[in-house]
Amino acid sequence: MQEVIYGCMGLGGSWSGEPHGAGHVDQAAAAVQAALDAGITLFDHADIYRNGKSEAVFGEVLAASPGLRERIRLQTKCGIRLNERGLQTHYDLSREAILERVEGSLKRLRTDYVDILLLHRPDPLADPAEVASAVRQLLAEGKIRQVGVSNMSAAQIEVLQDRLEVPVVANQLEMSLLKRAWLESQVLVNHPEHLDYSFPHGTLEYCTRNNVTLQAYGSLAKGVYTGAEPDTPTPAEAATAELVADLAGEYGTSGEGILLGWLMKHPAGIAPVIGTVNPGRIRACADAARVAGELTRADWYKLWISARGSNIP
Repeated sequence: MQEVIYGCMGLGGSWSGEPHGAGHVDQAAAAVQAALDAGITLFDHADIYRNGKSEAVFGEVLAASPGLRERIRLQTKCGIRLNERGLQTHYDLSREAILERVEGSLKRLRTDYVDILLLHRPDPLADPAEVASAVRQLLAEGKIRQVGVSNMSAAQIEVLQDRLEVPVVANQLEMSLLKRAWLESQVLVNHPEHLDYSFPHGTLEYCTRNNVTLQAYGSLAKGVYTGAEPDTPTPAEAATAELVADLAGEYGTSGEGILLGWLMKHPAGIAPVIGTVNPGRIRACADAARVAGELTRADWYKLWISARGSNIP
C-alpha cells in the first residue's frame, strides 16, 4: 500500500550545536499531530538532522504522548558524519559506526527500536560483510526491524543484498516534479539528452522487481510550484505553478495533493517524503493517494512536459 511519509529534518531548530528549546518541541508536536490528522504513520529521521536535535525533540514528543509509539512507525538513517576529524563531511558505514550511531538515535528518540534503519549514503570504504554483521546484530537485539538504503543505485543495493540475510525494503532518493532525473532516465535511453542526467538507469526497475519501496525525498519541490517560488522563477516553473493550481481546482485538492499524486501515480509505487513543518501544508497532503488514482494520463503528462519546459522526445 502506498503512503506519504513525514520527514523530520525540519524539526529541532538550527543546525548549530545550540540545544533545542521548548518552542521547538511544541513545533514538533504540532507537526506530528498534523501528520497523524493527514493519515501519516511513518516518520523519517536521520542521526545528523539538526545535529541530532530532530530526533531529540521527537523523542520528547513521544515521551509526552503515552501510546503514540505504538501508533506510528519510525525510521532513521546512519552513515554520514559531519564536522568530525577535520572534515566537513565524510561517510562511515563501518560495523562499529553503525552500532554506535543506532544506539545514539534510540537514546534521542527515547525508544527501544526503530522500524527501519536506512544506510544514508554509499560509503566507498564500506565492507558489505561488515555492514551485514552490524545489521544482523541489531536485528538480533531487537533494535531495528528492517533495513533499507538511501541514495543508492541498483548495483550498490545488489552487492549489499548479497551479504544481507534480510531483504532491503526501501531506497530513499530525491524524486519530484522538479528533480526529474529518475524519470528522464527512463525515456531518454538512446537519445542525446540522456547525458544531461546522472541518475543510474535501471534503479527504479530493480527496486520495483525486488519489492524495494522507493521513498521520494524533496517530493514537494521545496514549494516552487505551490507558493514558495523563487524570486525569479524560470518560465517553466511559473507555468507549472499555474498548471498545478488549475489542476488542484479541478480535482478538488491542494497543490501539494497534485504534486504528491503525480509521484504516486507512477507504477513504481513511490512513497513521497514531505518535509514541511507547516501544519497546514502537512494536512494539505492528506488526499494524495486519491489524487493519484484520479489523475488522468493526459494531466500527468501535462505536468511533466510543463516542468521540463520542452516536449518529450
